[in-house]
Amino acid sequence: MKIETKILESRFVRLEPMGEQHREDLRAACNADQAIWTELYPFSWAGEHFDPTWATLTAHIADGTTVSFAVMVEGRCVGLTCFSSMDSANGVLEIGGTYYRPDVRGGAVNPAAKRLMMGHAFECGARRAVYRVDAINLRSRAAVLKLGAVEEALLRQDRITWTGRIRDTVLFSVLDSEWPGVRDGLDARLAAFAA
Repeated sequence: MKIETKILESRFVRLEPMGEQHREDLRAACNADQAIWTELYPFSWAGEHFDPTWATLTAHIADGTTVSFAVMVEGRCVGLTCFSSMDSANGVLEIGGTYYRPDVRGGAVNPAAKRLMMGHAFECGARRAVYRVDAINLRSRAAVLKLGAVEEALLRQDRITWTGRIRDTVLFSVLDSEWPGVRDGLDARLAAFAA
């Protein structure tokens, strides 16, 4: 597996490799929902946390441990999503670190972005795409299942969040052998948004 960093685009969303040109739009998007960072995320992008979290992300991009995308809608960055925990030898990667501005949640943006990302991952030789979701994040758990991923396990006391809360993590995956069916389901779902 060798993940190529490039622009991924559909009629609903454009995923651009994250760069300095996205920084201020991303800051505004992250500040549009202050409460979510305290409630559901293991780290914060809000307020005074943005600059240090941005520095961490750009360091991971530079060292090749993360491929991060600015999620673009109508020319504006409305969030981010990433490939991480990339295990090339075993063909496994994680899709996550996802956040969207509140006004684009629940529509075509997430399924379109994940359709592009999984398609790219499997084209680049991935055997398994993994999603890790906070157990209390019921909306994201439902969204990952709706993508077509399989729930595999509950990882108890998996992380300590930036607020000190001990997080349980639900593990989901899509295998390369499952991808054609998952892809077709996502394509049908996105076609309904286009109608």
